[in-house]
Amino acid sequence: MQLPQIRLQSQFVQLGLNIQQPKQEIEQPQAIQSIEQPQAVVTMETTPGQLTIDQTKAREDLDLKNLSKRVEEFAQNGYQDWLSGLARRAEQGRELAAIENGGNPIASQARQNSEGPEKQFNIGWIPSYGSVKINYKPGKVNIQVEQQKPVIRAETRKPIHNYTPGKVNPEILQNNSLDIDFINLFPEKSE
Repeated sequence: MQLPQIRLQSQFVQLGLNIQQPKQEIEQPQAIQSIEQPQAVVTMETTPGQLTIDQTKAREDLDLKNLSKRVEEFAQNGYQDWLSGLARRAEQGRELAAIENGGNPIASQARQNSEGPEKQFNIGWIPSYGSVKINYKPGKVNIQVEQQKPVIRAETRKPIHNYTPGKVNPEILQNNSLDIDFINLFPEKSE
């Protein structure tokens, strides 16, 4: 015997999503920048050094005297010789005036007048030590620097931003359905 049956066949709805992806473009242009560095202002003042060399004494030691010094020495020596000659003659005149006191003043004066002074000899350095005078005043340098600040110019640029939003569209890929079948509702007659 066959029993009546009800057959149900169902199909669920199938949903789909149609997705359109969003697009985003970002571009960052470089900033416009300029840097300028002015040169520093430098001023320099120099005072030159001064070197003084006095070799007058060294030249005098070598008997290379200037004219005024030589004339001064000759005048001084002449004056001293005149004073010593005057003193010698006065002394010899007194001795001759006192000839009656005895002795032989004429012979002793003749010997004294004919002999020169005794010569002196010694070792020395020509020119003498320290005869050259050296004096040096160092120079001076005054340096002044005035700094200059850099000149910086910068222009920023905004980013270029393009955005296309995405879309989501739902769609039905398959509709739902329900099929109902009836089987063996009416029994078959047997023969």
